[in-house]
Amino acid sequence: MKIFYTILLALLISITIYAQFPDSETDGKYYEVNGSKLWILSFGEGEPLFFIAGGPGNNHYGLRRFDSLSTTNTLVYYDAFGRGKSDIAKVVTEYSLERDIEDLEGLRKAMGFDKINILGHSYGGVVAQGYAINYPENVSHLILANSFHSYLMWQENCDNSNHEIKTNYPEVWEELMKVREQGAVSSDEIHREIYGRVPYGFLYGYNPENFKPSGRKPYPNPLNAKLYYQMVGRDGDFELTNDIGTFDYRKQLKDLKMPVLIYGGRYDRVAVPRMMVEFKMFCPQAEFFMFEKSGHNPQVEEPSKLFELIREFLRK
Repeated sequence: MKIFYTILLALLISITIYAQFPDSETDGKYYEVNGSKLWILSFGEGEPLFFIAGGPGNNHYGLRRFDSLSTTNTLVYYDAFGRGKSDIAKVVTEYSLERDIEDLEGLRKAMGFDKINILGHSYGGVVAQGYAINYPENVSHLILANSFHSYLMWQENCDNSNHEIKTNYPEVWEELMKVREQGAVSSDEIHREIYGRVPYGFLYGYNPENFKPSGRKPYPNPLNAKLYYQMVGRDGDFELTNDIGTFDYRKQLKDLKMPVLIYGGRYDRVAVPRMMVEFKMFCPQAEFFMFEKSGHNPQVEEPSKLFELIREFLRK
């Protein structure tokens, strides 16, 4: 996802974290994983359910909408390497999809879990798929939330987002084209600032009203920009390179043996429905669900229906 909007996911979503739930900043602890400290917040009862945040580069805080699942599962939120309160790389080349996958395995071992349930949201689902393919014996259930099966689907994210901006915010698009003609690329500050003029709710929501600023103090480091552009490439809003420009799970998904749930949002202009339904072809054994009144975040727009679906799936 484009960097400005991944930051807004943490800043704009009105997250209701009730008093009985732990605080993301103060109630977690560090685990040593592959030579780095990762910040973990875990609570609840039952089998572990790990949440992998999107971006790439987001911290865990934007996923706290899932807190009510703690009545049936032990929830494990974590800031992956380079995110939130976790350690940051000395050089950007340390950030990679492979590192994120291996850190999840290291974290599973460090926390002493035999098998884990996984929910990966957006980019987090890319990590989750890679982990399930590499370590199938360690996964009880796999949930892919508004995610991507390949670099081709992620490129469609870029292309469709740009089409929507060009069509509905032509004045923004015109200014963007001017700076691009002068040599600006996605990672440049001026490029990011212009993109930021398009409301988050327009590209990512069914109802933009669901994504108004909450007024809450933001969690530290909502998104690591250096990590993001290392993963998607310098001009990743238009042309993907690096890790996100090469990953492809389409041929491997059919071989997954654990229960798999895949869901999307009808109004998601990022993980677009046209390509989301392709998951049913590449992973035919999975359960598939499309939320009709959601964009990229059904946990915000249709939480009751989503949580019922997840609880039922995890009972299987």
